[in-house]
Amino acid sequence: MTEARLMQGNEACAEGAIAAGVSFFGGYPITPSTEIAEGMAKMLPAIGGKFVQMEDEIASMGVVLGASLAGKKALTASSGPGISLKQELIGYAACAEIPVVIVNVQRVGPSTGQPTAPSQGDVMQARWGTHGDHPMIALSPWSVREAYDAAVMAVNYSERFRTPVILLMDEIIGHLREKVVLPEAKDIKIYPRRKPACSRAEGYQPYTPDKDLVPNVANFGEGYHIHVTGLIHDETGFPVGSPKITEEAIDRLHQKIEIARDEITHTEEYFMDDAEYAVIAFGGTARTAYEAVKNARAKGQKVGMVRLMTIWPFADKIVKALAAKVKGILVAELNYGQLVHEVERAVAGKCDVQLCAKYNMEIFEPQEIESGIDKLCAGGKD
Repeated sequence: MTEARLMQGNEACAEGAIAAGVSFFGGYPITPSTEIAEGMAKMLPAIGGKFVQMEDEIASMGVVLGASLAGKKALTASSGPGISLKQELIGYAACAEIPVVIVNVQRVGPSTGQPTAPSQGDVMQARWGTHGDHPMIALSPWSVREAYDAAVMAVNYSERFRTPVILLMDEIIGHLREKVVLPEAKDIKIYPRRKPACSRAEGYQPYTPDKDLVPNVANFGEGYHIHVTGLIHDETGFPVGSPKITEEAIDRLHQKIEIARDEITHTEEYFMDDAEYAVIAFGGTARTAYEAVKNARAKGQKVGMVRLMTIWPFADKIVKALAAKVKGILVAELNYGQLVHEVERAVAGKCDVQLCAKYNMEIFEPQEIESGIDKLCAGGKD
């Protein structure tokens, strides 16, 4: 058994990434994510890994892509403004199918906003921050232990699907300290780097997809001929100006995630057995929402909670099923209203959907979400 420790969310994130096999970090200090870089700078050299502080966020993203192409499991961490600067290379990673994990410890925006204040305003940025058609996996933990587990999961997903994965934390969880018992190494499932199924002499093509629609691209320096580009390419990796291949390439990028959607989508339910109303929340806000729902239950209101740990791909099936069970859904999020639009789309008018939003630098108080629950139960009337 491992010993109980008092840990910060950012520290747990760094340790989870290393437990999953990350051996390279490239980054740039930015509040409120800097403790992740500090942890990696301390721990990586001790295990033979490499830590590099780059001159800016763009270079930080570039260097982790290079490390990944050379065969290293790689991580970078930042906050909203830095994630904005990384977007072009996040798109490059999606198109070139380079596995990498990007941690975003969210803070108030837009622009440099309020650097030390909590927010969940980067939900849509995580999905649509870069240009073009591409899928995205984004995970949002609600506890220090889950920050560790989600980091392991993010690394595994990036390797399994050869795609960038965003760990969408927030300042609440990043700077929260909790008693944590971490799993033993033997209990952690690690997805290894994919390897080519044939030799170069056997007609190896780097972007030939496997049965799960993911290619087994060889690492640089292993004797294989590889061409990597952000241009749409065929199985050789070289650009092709073909409408047919363009459509097929974009379809495959989406389908390799879509066929595993149910497995990737992680949610939890609380007090939902007899619930007539539900609160949907994620990340740090879910902690307050849980308390608010408990208080509402004590007042006799039949309300439950669904917590989204996977933000992208969105939990359409789960929300659709929820809409068929309840009279109304309250979406609590620490922003002006982003995830609520996805909930409304999935609900498709089957039940009432209301927003409980906050964006003034402060976290939710339970009473604020309770007020939203009261309004929801009253049919939207104040």
